[in-house]
Amino acid sequence: MLAMHNQIELYEEMTALSARMVEAAQRNDWDNLIALERSVSDLRVRLAGDDNSRLDNGERERKAALIQRILADDAEIRRHTEPWMEQVRQFLGGARKRRQVDQTYGAHHA
Repeated sequence: MLAMHNQIELYEEMTALSARMVEAAQRNDWDNLIALERSVSDLRVRLAGDDNSRLDNGERERKAALIQRILADDAEIRRHTEPWMEQVRQFLGGARKRRQVDQTYGAHHA
């Protein structure tokens, strides 16, 4: 189980990483965004099963504020990544359709 101060420190670290993820998404720096997401994921694993009962009121409030910041950053990241992901889906869907047409009609011309 994490000590109370360690739990808050990990949430603070996660908040700092999520802010960097926003910057990477704004720059369309997908490689950096992925690397930062891996770091956040590692922190999430370390925070699994964290125990709020051992936090005092101030620590609970700090944790809640950090989580709210992370959620706001996540929404901002999605605002930048979802249009790009839709373009990728359309591109891949178009490539799949081209292959299907080539397989269907290309075989007759061979």
